[in-house]
Amino acid sequence: QVQLVESGGGLVQAGGSLRLSCAASGRTFYTMGWLRQAPGKDREFVAAITWSSSSTAYADSVKGRFTISRDNTNNTVTLQMNSQKQEDSAVYYCAASANRMVVSSASGYNYWGQGTQVTVSS
Repeated sequence: QVQLVESGGGLVQAGGSLRLSCAASGRTFYTMGWLRQAPGKDREFVAAITWSSSSTAYADSVKGRFTISRDNTNNTVTLQMNSQKQEDSAVYYCAASANRMVVSSASGYNYWGQGTQVTVSS
């Protein structure tokens, strides 16, 4: 049974940092990603990374501030979020895809975690 479990969300002040982690079990995925959804908005792509970590992709809104990484030994993927802005507030979802390329749309992911709330205060 495939399971993705996120952790690390919470409340942070603008300019601060948070680190999200996702533990995957059940199988290994080529591409892992993070997406987020704010109230009243569509789920949007944040970052993705391939199996070998040779390819990463970021949404323009987070480039230079967020870093995605993965540890295949422990089957985890991490999102380091720095210089956070209020507009980063959302529920963040870990997602997994069988695609060998980075996937930047929600429809490209096959499995999802339950989500973790990130709130950035002013």
